[in-house]
Amino acid sequence: MRYWGQVSMTQAPHPQREQRGARVKLGGSVLALLQLQNKRQIRARLNQVSCNGGLLQFDQPLDEGIIVEILFHVGSTTVRSKAEMLFPMWATKGCLQPFRFRDIPDDLRANLAEDLTAMLKMSPGTMAGDANLP
Repeated sequence: MRYWGQVSMTQAPHPQREQRGARVKLGGSVLALLQLQNKRQIRARLNQVSCNGGLLQFDQPLDEGIIVEILFHVGSTTVRSKAEMLFPMWATKGCLQPFRFRDIPDDLRANLAEDLTAMLKMSPGTMAGDANLP
């Protein structure tokens, strides 16, 4: 039902969600190095990763919203990028904290996506679910 200047809910446009890239469970097998803005470095275990971000395992969480530089190696790709830390969740062993890449170059994102897809083909059980990842 249309009214002048209004659109009913059934006619409202529905933006299509972009298809997400491969998300891989690493279970903490990959170490990541984070550099805070004050140049302090922190080590963490990479629990899950996608070409948009990932999930880190810490003893103590970092503040939500801070920007860090993250460095890790997956497959044949070494990732070094700025990342935004998101809201942490307490887990059995420490805490899990998602992050979102902030300025990852397109070619690096493509290389990471390619490596993650290859990892999934070799071991489909490493596919991560939708929860907790950007």
